[in-house]
Amino acid sequence: MRLAVNVDHIATLRNARNEQQPDPVTAASIAELSGASGIVCHLREDRRHIKDRDLERLREAVTTRLDLEMAMTDEMQAIAIRTKPELVTLVPEKRQELTTEGGFDIIRHFDSLCSYIKPIQEAGIEVSIFIEPEKQAIDRASEAGADIVELHTGPYSLKTGPNEIRNELQRIRTAAAHARNHGMRVVAGHGLSYTNIAPFTTITEIEEVSIGHALIARAAIVGIETAVRDMIRILNTTTS
Repeated sequence: MRLAVNVDHIATLRNARNEQQPDPVTAASIAELSGASGIVCHLREDRRHIKDRDLERLREAVTTRLDLEMAMTDEMQAIAIRTKPELVTLVPEKRQELTTEGGFDIIRHFDSLCSYIKPIQEAGIEVSIFIEPEKQAIDRASEAGADIVELHTGPYSLKTGPNEIRNELQRIRTAAAHARNHGMRVVAGHGLSYTNIAPFTTITEIEEVSIGHALIARAAIVGIETAVRDMIRILNTTTS
């Protein structure tokens, strides 16, 4: 299972003092050198962490795969086509949220989604949609022409009881298999950490996990290289 590292929180720390450091591009380069298979950044409408210049510099620097998380707006579509990340992930976005709170409402936005992703794909960019691990959402993502689905693991990360955790994992496992049956690739993310990621190594349909907060929080203590290598070590350990 591959690891994609989200560097948004490096930019959050930098912006807290309106300084130049820490630099998300430097963090991305260290993460890649430490074994990350991709770099993720979310260019929000309010630019609260990643800025436009960060995205430009990340595009120049990233040698693995750059995943641009973004809302489904005309502005972001134009930025994506101009910047040309390898992947665009469509996510819901609300100004008042601290972080993304749920999957993209693909049922509500289905009609506009179909026409929205076509120009992005025509520019040679793959499209992923961040959705809840539900069959109906996966069916719609397939119908819209998505290349990848990213399953929202936030609810899983909040479960505490063994039965609740087991049931949520089964929901994710079933959704991942359903997406693969539709010919889409499957990744997962949100709320995943060093303490809850291990069971995902048994879900063979999931090829990559996207991790930001937990990894950057650990990196603040031990450094990015160690934080990335520690996570990759877990991902490479098969759990029965």
